[in-house]
Amino acid sequence: MLRLLLALILVAFTAVFAVAQDTEAPKAPESQEALEPPMTMLRMAQIIRAIDPEAQAAGNSIQLVIDDIPLIVIADPTANRMRAMVPIRSADGLSADEMMRLMQANFDTALDARYAVAQGRLWGVFIHPLSSLQKDQLLSALIQTINVARTYGQTYSGGAVTFGGGDSNGIYKELLDELLKKGEDI
Repeated sequence: MLRLLLALILVAFTAVFAVAQDTEAPKAPESQEALEPPMTMLRMAQIIRAIDPEAQAAGNSIQLVIDDIPLIVIADPTANRMRAMVPIRSADGLSADEMMRLMQANFDTALDARYAVAQGRLWGVFIHPLSSLQKDQLLSALIQTINVARTYGQTYSGGAVTFGGGDSNGIYKELLDELLKKGEDI
């Protein structure tokens, strides 16, 4: 993933430089991710149902359960957005210190998931453009969103990356491997 990001940055820089030099920019290198079809509501539902065969669709949302934690995934193809959400608790009674800690976690430990307040609740939320979402990114989104809910009041972590010798990386990897197995054919 890091190599792909660096390659894309290099291609973007080269393209800008080439335009400035009035020459043709090289095309981006083909990658496995480029071969993956765009994410659609149907494809996302297929991936989610591979994870939880009892997932329930309603309009533009799908509700599922992973490790006894309920998730809601909402997508809007017109706006090209998706959102994975886990309700954590009522927002009533959140102190200023707690809100500060949530904002700090959004900066450094929640990673791609975030803490958010809406409709009187505290949520773990992951938001991404729908069409460019890759299957592995969706799985990571679900895991990170679950992890910010699980670690609320403790480490406030999305769990995908940790520094030090803790157990979080192992827990994240085990769950990611399990979800990847369930969706291998998709």
